[in-house]
Amino acid sequence: MAVEGRTRSEVLAGQIADEILTGSFVPGMRLDEHMLAERFKVSRTPVREALRQLVATGLIDMQPRRGAHVAAITADRLSELFVAMGEVEATCARLSALSMNPIERRRLQALHQTMAGMVEAGNESDYVEANRQFHVTIYAGAHNATMNDFALTLRRRLDPFRRAQFRAPGRLRQSHAEHERVVTAILAGDSATAHAAMLDHVNLVEDAFDQMSHGGRRAAGSRL
Repeated sequence: MAVEGRTRSEVLAGQIADEILTGSFVPGMRLDEHMLAERFKVSRTPVREALRQLVATGLIDMQPRRGAHVAAITADRLSELFVAMGEVEATCARLSALSMNPIERRRLQALHQTMAGMVEAGNESDYVEANRQFHVTIYAGAHNATMNDFALTLRRRLDPFRRAQFRAPGRLRQSHAEHERVVTAILAGDSATAHAAMLDHVNLVEDAFDQMSHGGRRAAGSRL
């Protein structure tokens, strides 16, 4: 079943990730399937799938006979992932500026314009989904299957953290302004500027997550 373009297990994975990132589920806590099913009013089938998805992000550990537990994620490890993500996405943006065909450029521009309306309406949930599509469109526009695979893999690892950034005050509008610089460069075929703009964008995504997560951890009395 799809919910706002995502499956029930994907939505549930996002909800569990939010509980972890805000400190409601603390490192070492056992994530019992029955407890989660009751908490989120779902069956245990999407819970199992959601937990499998979260293993790939590093937010939880799952071992035989021990079940799933909230992982202790170090700031250094998270920073490494963001650095890798920035380099890969910047390369995809550079290649897209060189390789996107006219139809792909028009689609990217149209999506960016649609997202402007979401910003004006303060529609965070739709923007989050459109933001994922925006970046995936640029990965595909690079016309390099290896880079596309790298980017998608890293995005799956960082998806909960990238989604959480939008809880930072004013982040929706800032994100769209950063996208504007990326889109303008790609449409102009300016590969160097597209690379620099995307690298700066991912760095600011990390900064926004840090801003949000430090506030959340102070409130929860926990540490990432």
